[in-house]
Amino acid sequence: MVQDIMRDETFLSQKAEPATLEDLPVAQDLLDTLAAHKDGCVGMAANMIGVCKRIIVFDNEGKYMVMLNPEIIKKSGPYETEEDCLSLTGTRKASRWKSIKVQYQNEKFQIRFKTFTGWTAQIIQHEIDHCEGVLI
Repeated sequence: MVQDIMRDETFLSQKAEPATLEDLPVAQDLLDTLAAHKDGCVGMAANMIGVCKRIIVFDNEGKYMVMLNPEIIKKSGPYETEEDCLSLTGTRKASRWKSIKVQYQNEKFQIRFKTFTGWTAQIIQHEIDHCEGVLI
């Protein structure tokens, strides 16, 4: 179900709790909401729809991907950029990594590891920042 976008910076600044099996419907709501905003959004975290759980969804080179409890475990190639966010107004500066290795759980709660680079890596970093309560 498409959900309203959370814009309360106090709520968005909270660190998210780990996702559990009971949170799988939130992942579907995130996918539905991301699809509804596809013209201006490439990734979302659960707190963007008012749920303080470690769940992100993003456009992975044309196909949406869900990550539960994502953690960046390796990073390289720091750079500075500017980003915007559906939950926030304006464009803001951000520090990112060109390459990241992420440990996460898929929708069956199986642990997975994957390396991402470039634009996809930047999207994931932005969404993981949401999980950490970091606003760009």
